[in-house]
Amino acid sequence: MNIKEIIDKEPIGQEIEVKGWVRTFRSNRFIALNDGSTVKNLQVVVDFENESEETLKRITTGACLKVHGIVVESQGKGQTIELNNKAIEVLGDSHPEEYPLQPKKHSMEFLREIAHLRPRTQTFGAIFRLRHALQFAVHKYFNDNGFFMVHTPIVTGSDAEGAGEMFRVSTLDPSNPPKNEDGSINWKEDFFGKETNLTVSGQLEAELFALGLGKVYTFGPTFRAENSNTTRHLAEFWMIEPEVAFNDLFDNMDLAEDCLKYVIRYVMDNCVDDLNFLHERQIQDEKGLPEDKRSMPLMDKLKFVAENEFVRCSYTEAIDILRNSKPNKKKKFQYIIEEWGADLQSEHERYLVEKHFGKPVILYDYPASIKAFYMRLNEDGKTVRAMDILFPGIGEIVGGSQREERYDVLKQKVADFGIEEESLWWYLETRKFGTCVHSGFGLGFERLINFVSGMTNIRDVIPFPRTPKNAEF
Repeated sequence: MNIKEIIDKEPIGQEIEVKGWVRTFRSNRFIALNDGSTVKNLQVVVDFENESEETLKRITTGACLKVHGIVVESQGKGQTIELNNKAIEVLGDSHPEEYPLQPKKHSMEFLREIAHLRPRTQTFGAIFRLRHALQFAVHKYFNDNGFFMVHTPIVTGSDAEGAGEMFRVSTLDPSNPPKNEDGSINWKEDFFGKETNLTVSGQLEAELFALGLGKVYTFGPTFRAENSNTTRHLAEFWMIEPEVAFNDLFDNMDLAEDCLKYVIRYVMDNCVDDLNFLHERQIQDEKGLPEDKRSMPLMDKLKFVAENEFVRCSYTEAIDILRNSKPNKKKKFQYIIEEWGADLQSEHERYLVEKHFGKPVILYDYPASIKAFYMRLNEDGKTVRAMDILFPGIGEIVGGSQREERYDVLKQKVADFGIEEESLWWYLETRKFGTCVHSGFGLGFERLINFVSGMTNIRDVIPFPRTPKNAEF
């Protein structure tokens, strides 16, 4: 049995064998053992008659042990059962003078520097078990609702966002690439015979499959070469992107709300110990802060999403609310809202969710000028059928839209955005053969984990963060 099963089943009187790593060894008598299956440790009470002096010296923080013993009711506080050992075998020594994870509080920055060891801490064990559960819940949700998963390409010749912040993929010699007569690089000599990049999104390819299979989703790695060193940005991250034929913008909102509530309820039901640990951790971390600077407690925040209807609010209505709000009038916002067309910042999104509506918010019908080329143009000619879902604490968690299904309009938008039509000929062609209304959205997986775990830095919810000047592990 693993430690989670032992703690859950409490097999008192049973003789068992357990393997794990030493978290602490107190009073040369009590070992806190953990095998990664749960945030809780199993207390092993050492019987000195069964162990040699030499073995006891080797039981240090980080050492790997195999313990044979009998499960008994605990005599001490903090646990209901413990293991009285009969035999301890040290499977792997840990040298205390070198081992960086001593039993004390470590900063997140320090733990990022030892990302190869941080899964052994309580906090990161909890986060990565949550990450697994959320991933499973996403796949279960879409499978149970009749979606088909599509593996979209990681290497691509198109820029789905039109932002140009992409990582180039090439086998050409960087010091001596083949040149055209005008001195430019001859990409025809490259491996794929054209210029290629790591994908920023699987959306465009997913749309092609939605127009054949009806309901599809992608769940894969995406890459942005944005030189941004913030707590919200990664150069490599994972995206969940459903695309549905015949869905309009409001169907899209319903799907996104239902999906988010499902995965959050799933972890609330199945990851109780890890969530409780992270809930308490957040409270302890924010103890010294003034009340108005503290975050919404983690479990309250999850219930806030799971138990509330999401408010639907147009961008135009949101601008009026923000323009007339106290923080805007008193110039408390860092970015003052003065006119229609402004790109909303996280502070505005959080104000709408946390102060004005007191519920998660779906904003829709954004100005075309601040949204991507593939979003359907409204009849007013100045807004598009876009939507963003806003959550407490983090602001935007989902971005999506009804896609532009009209060939002529899409072709014009491609030109207006300065995108080479040749690079998207296949995408445009789907609008010539049996086009229909269709919609989809993107959910950044790490941003979702940030929200569910209560972590404040996106680098702490992915095993090995890729950021500017950092690809260490």
